[in-house]
Amino acid sequence: MHVLELPPSTESVPAARRFVRAQLSSAHVDVDTAALLVSEVVTNAVLHARTALTLSVGEIGTVAHIEVADGSPRRPRLHAFSPTSGTGRGLRMLDQLAERWGVKVDPVTGGKVVWFDVGEPSEEAWADGSHDWLAEGVLDEH
Repeated sequence: MHVLELPPSTESVPAARRFVRAQLSSAHVDVDTAALLVSEVVTNAVLHARTALTLSVGEIGTVAHIEVADGSPRRPRLHAFSPTSGTGRGLRMLDQLAERWGVKVDPVTGGKVVWFDVGEPSEEAWADGSHDWLAEGVLDEH
């Protein structure tokens, strides 16, 4: 696993994306989806945990395994936001696009680790998700 320590700052989001892209550049996984999902998870950690973060990226066969650890024990939850809401869809995207994902307690810090796996590119996952996101107002058809 490759590890990057990040501060609880908005600058951590693009840094996390760059790190994921660099670590997975030669992998046979959907790097764009991995970068998008890490953006969502790191953004949630910055906004809600407000603690230092640890980003870990590794490969298990043809799957990228990514973990974002923070110091908050508060678990993320899927919410039903209105179509005009500017927030709240990151976990829905994670649920739709990741092969698997979950949350576990970090036994060292007492915080949490949000983890997810991304495999090969899947147009089907994006197509299925885009219908849901259009219905919620995430994507604009124009």
